[in-house]
Amino acid sequence: MKPLVLTRDPSLLDDLARLAAGAGVQLEVCGDAIDALASWPIAPLVVIGDDVLVDVAAVAPPPRTGVVVVSQAPAAEVFRLALDVGAGSVVELPAGETHLGALLADVEEAPGRGLVLGVVGGAGGAGASTLACALGQVAGHAGPALVIDTDRVGPGLDRLLGLDETAGVRWDDLASSAGRLGSRSLREAVPRRDGVGVLTWAAGAATMPPLSTLRDVLAAGQRGHSLVVLDLARQAGELSAELMARCDLVLAVMPATVTGIASTLRLITPMADTSRVRLATRRGAVRARDLTAATGVAMAFEVPEQRGLAEAVDLGLGPVRHRRSPLGRAVAEFLAEVA
Repeated sequence: MKPLVLTRDPSLLDDLARLAAGAGVQLEVCGDAIDALASWPIAPLVVIGDDVLVDVAAVAPPPRTGVVVVSQAPAAEVFRLALDVGAGSVVELPAGETHLGALLADVEEAPGRGLVLGVVGGAGGAGASTLACALGQVAGHAGPALVIDTDRVGPGLDRLLGLDETAGVRWDDLASSAGRLGSRSLREAVPRRDGVGVLTWAAGAATMPPLSTLRDVLAAGQRGHSLVVLDLARQAGELSAELMARCDLVLAVMPATVTGIASTLRLITPMADTSRVRLATRRGAVRARDLTAATGVAMAFEVPEQRGLAEAVDLGLGPVRHRRSPLGRAVAEFLAEVA
């Protein structure tokens, strides 16, 4: 589907056509508000010029998301009419060209939002970062996947995936950026191989980006990827709580041991809601049903031991060297269940 543009202003249409060309999309242009009603509910984006706002408001189109009004000099009346047609924003041109270009670029993405999985260590050294990368690697064969590093004292997910020497955007680059982050821009900017991209820090000291940047990155990641995996820091705090709340499911990785249970309980007990938390366990002496009984959290799957995993990571192949490996199969089966 093409973005729907409603305008009769030639100069405005020229500007929109130029932005659409830069975003790699084609436009459906309509100058009549009634004729536009057929495409109104199904267009991925609706852009309304201020020259036809009165006409559009008069036909009272059905409510929908993804409506933008564009104007070269928006007056108070423009904002009032924008509310009447259900627009989410009013973009002033030329100042808002970057924002509008990003909106048009996002149109190419599949409808809906990608699944967001959080991975956190129920116990220290349980292998949460390794599992996060494995999830991204396996998912990347079916559709674009993104692994986001939010643990600043971790090893660096680009190293685990063998992408540490691959050029691309890191957190350090995004910390000073401004404006709306486009999903395609993010997907193309981060280091990527075999369908999986990674966003982490450059080598050296790591500083958490502003919360607003984290939110923008996650939103752009969802729009442009089938799966987004958050490698979450174990340390409690408002940041970790918000990121977990934005996940569709959180995997707490833990060894099936008494000490693993004790450590995982310290993690999950302060949580107000554990309904979206599942256990990903490593083999140990405690049975799965006893782990669930002790923690009150359901089991997702058992993370199998895999010979040669450290060697695969050292060789720059990532934790899933072969898709038919025990780890690859276990992750694939889990993703098939939650997709």
